[in-house]
Amino acid sequence: APIEVGTTVAVLVHHLGFYSLNAARIVYVIDEPDRFGFAYGTLDDHGESGEERFSVEYDRESGEVWYDILAFSKPAHPLAQIGYPIARFFQRSFARDSKSAMLRATRV
Repeated sequence: APIEVGTTVAVLVHHLGFYSLNAARIVYVIDEPDRFGFAYGTLDDHGESGEERFSVEYDRESGEVWYDILAFSKPAHPLAQIGYPIARFFQRSFARDSKSAMLRATRV
């Protein structure tokens, strides 16, 4: 999908023996000389209600590259409300897995 404001995306997740499909929409894009990213907000049928931002930033002085995820949410689906600690566990797992995927994608 194009990284543009208004683009709808969906994440298919397999957990605890079942799948969940969570829809979101890109709400803003960061397109600066040394920083690129986007954020999406959840749609009504998403298990959580909130926003998540993914960005990559290059520090010209140090030569370092930073990958950042910022999220805020609250349970929206009754199962997410009942299983709040489990939902948070999966969110932390997602962040860890996202970091690992970024490291694999950028290895030379």
